[in-house]
Amino acid sequence: MTRPAPTPSSALTPSSARTVHAGLPAVRPHVEELYRDLHRHPELGLREHRTAGRAAQALRSAGYEVTEGVGGTGVIGVLANGDGPVVMARADMDALPVLERTGLPYASTRTATDRDGTERPVMHACGHDVHVACLTGCARLLAGDRASWRGTFVALFQPSEENGDGADAMIADGLVTRAPRPDVVLAQHVLPYPAGYVGTRPGSFLSAADSLRITVHGRGAHGSMPHAAVDPVVTAAAIVLRLQTIVSREVAATTPAVLTVGSIHAGSGPNVIPDRAVLEVNVRTYDETTRSRVLEAVRRIVEAECRASRCPEAPVIEQIAAFPPTVNDEETTRRVADAFAAYFGDDAHTVDPQTASEDMNRIPAAFGAPYTYWAIGGTDPALHAEAVRRGTVGEDVPVNHSALFAPVLQPTLDTGVAALAVAALAWLGH
Repeated sequence: MTRPAPTPSSALTPSSARTVHAGLPAVRPHVEELYRDLHRHPELGLREHRTAGRAAQALRSAGYEVTEGVGGTGVIGVLANGDGPVVMARADMDALPVLERTGLPYASTRTATDRDGTERPVMHACGHDVHVACLTGCARLLAGDRASWRGTFVALFQPSEENGDGADAMIADGLVTRAPRPDVVLAQHVLPYPAGYVGTRPGSFLSAADSLRITVHGRGAHGSMPHAAVDPVVTAAAIVLRLQTIVSREVAATTPAVLTVGSIHAGSGPNVIPDRAVLEVNVRTYDETTRSRVLEAVRRIVEAECRASRCPEAPVIEQIAAFPPTVNDEETTRRVADAFAAYFGDDAHTVDPQTASEDMNRIPAAFGAPYTYWAIGGTDPALHAEAVRRGTVGEDVPVNHSALFAPVLQPTLDTGVAALAVAALAWLGH
């Protein structure tokens, strides 16, 4: 199929393309150095003090007006360059409690105390180091050629995306009064596609995610006397099995939904029937109707199984995290897709929906602004091509949150910088 020619309002202008082409070599050393440094020094959510400091330093050195400490560790950089649109680009900063096994010379060996007070290994297993490095590169690129664009560029570095509370923290700390109101908000994520790949998608892109903690109450007893107990382990097992029927029997086969019981804890020994069991459940959906239906089914099944087991107390169902769906504005996404096609050519694609989740869209929602969120690839293209040839992509290509996840430096970083700049210049270029 031949892609229609970009309309004049959305095509990348020749001067904008020159800005990106000419600026990349100048910012590349900084972006690569920053990426290696951030990968070596990951920080957990709302503790990204060093990361935020490096982002703020990069912005100030490029002439941005910088505000730090928004929502704890969030950073806002503003570069006003005459009359014109306001474009905001966002990058997340936090790492994960994962022990790195990449073998890279700049691999993380750091540990940190998590919110429960437990010491954990920490790794940038989701690529947020890529996001931060690329946004600073884009910010420096635009600052270095102000003659090619007009308007205001806002670089926003957000904490604690993995916990789903970083965007809310910035909003609660006055984000909408501390940054110019954007006409559009842009964001990207590195995913296990071949490096050099860029992928857009209008409409539903990332799923909503709801995490629940379910406490089932029983009555403890000796393992030799189960008749004297109400066994919460048996009840929890019945709940796990019955929950699997929600997607297969209560959601239409054409409607995407995922339900995972990721954690179950009960008991302390083989001959003791405990008095409680705790399950943690994750639900991913793409629309509010399906989300409500699945969450209500979870509640109905848990309560019914507990009644059937004669549990002495009603179960407790707590929501421990909630991410809204990411639904890209169609007109905004078309404009970016056309600019990507003009700049990246055959490396610009339409990407499939993802079952990952994000809290980024709370930021444009707070401003009442449209947004688009796209993918860039980070896998060695040769490795990816060989895995495709062998039919072993699932086994051989490390995915986000894996201890082996390690985007190749190039062309990943150049692509990420260029994608942000190309998208921003689709509004700012002249």
